[in-house]
This record gives sequence, C-alpha cells and structure tokens, in this order.
Amino acid sequence: MRLHDRVFLLLGGTGGIGKALVDPLVRSGARVIVASRHPENLEHREGVSMVHLDLAGSDLDQQLSRLSDAYPDIDGVIHCAGQNRFAALSAMAVIELDAQLTVNLRSAMLVARHFVPRFEKAGSGALVFVGSTFGSIGFPGYTAYCATKFGLRGFTEALRRELADTPVQVIYVAPRATATEMNPEEVNELNRALGNRVDPPQTVASQILRAMENDDRRRFLGWPEKLFVVINGVLPRLVDKAMLKQLPIIRRFLNSGVLS
Repeated sequence: MRLHDRVFLLLGGTGGIGKALVDPLVRSGARVIVASRHPENLEHREGVSMVHLDLAGSDLDQQLSRLSDAYPDIDGVIHCAGQNRFAALSAMAVIELDAQLTVNLRSAMLVARHFVPRFEKAGSGALVFVGSTFGSIGFPGYTAYCATKFGLRGFTEALRRELADTPVQVIYVAPRATATEMNPEEVNELNRALGNRVDPPQTVASQILRAMENDDRRRFLGWPEKLFVVINGVLPRLVDKAMLKQLPIIRRFLNSGVLS
C-alpha cells in the first residue's frame, strides 16, 4: 500500500498509538484526518485536519455519513481507538462493559460497514484495525477487553475474506503491551512484576505503517508474545498452566482495590 497522497481517517488519533502515527503519516506524504470527541483540544498543524466523531454515539452511522460527505477523498481508515479496564469481571459495572463493547468492537464494525461500499465504488481503499495480543490470548482481569479484541480479530478475518475479490484491503495489527496513558500505574507495576515487555507507542506505530506498506493481512507484534499466540491456538492447556502460576501475582493487583 502506498502512503503518499492518500487521505487517512485516523480514529483514536489522540491516544498514545494514534498520536505516534500522525507524524510519520504526514512525513510519508499522506493527509491525516484525526477524529475526536473534542477536536477543539487538538493542535492545528499542516497536513492534519481535526473533526468531531463520537465512536460511542448511538448515531455513529449518521456521524460517519456526514464526515465522509465533508471529506469524500478519504481512501483509508486506521481504527486504533479503544477502551480498557483491568478489573475482575464481578467488579465491572454494566456501563463499563457496554463502553468497551461499543468503542472497541461496535464502532469498528460500523466504520467498515460505512466505508466498504464507498471504497468498492472508488476501486481502492484500506481499512486498518489495531487489535491486541489479548485478541488471541485470554488474560485474567481483562475479560471484557479480551472479548472485544477477540471479536475484532474475528471480524477483520471474516471481512477480509468477504472482500477478497474486491480492491478493498483489510489489515489487522496486534500489539503487545504498549506504554500509553490508558494504563494506570498499577498495570505498569503488574507488567514489571510479571516481566512483561512493554513497547513505546512509536515502535507500535512504525510496525503498523510497515504492515500497511507491505500489504500484510495481519501482523502480531512482540516476542515471545507471537509464539504464545501460536501455542495458545494449538495447545491452550500449556498457556492455562503458565497463567495459573502467574495468577497469585495477578490477583494481588486485581484485589488491591485501587484499580477503578
């Protein structure tokens, strides 16, 4: 996929990974439209436009129609918006479950539903979805998040196969733990206690762009996380046993009472 002279709608462009994507996209010669609930808080810069979009809105489909009418030259969408909370399922409020399902999964489906016909008619277009290692490996304390990311991985796989005979590209990129503001300090401490490696957003952004440039269908980031994804798919009991050993450490943070 070429990046030069393309117009990308960037969803989640105010978060860690999204922010890290803006500069390299602009440097590559792309124009970036950053969608946010509060575009007035974003810094204006050359090559970047800010628009209002509420991915959790019940009228998201209508918002997307207005946006693409205003920017008919959009020929790529990068969906890296997401919500997360590390907590036991019993501690999750219904509104928190709904928020993750709505932003992480429903919005991705509606975005694809809106742009696929337009891209097919135009004869080109790309949909890039940022998932997670937790879209392939269930992890204690992230039941809702894993459910949405498992769903996103399945959705993109089915959509890619559904559009295999069209000019529309569907790319799925799954980062491992990433150092973003979405993670509270307690989660950072958990990662340190477990010895989990954490990537800076810039590293993840560069891998997303590489996947786009190489026309990858999917890309999993990090080692040994990529290996664990394969093992979990073939021999999940091995991962069950490994996580059982980690569970006392995980429970210490889950039950600390500070992750709210």
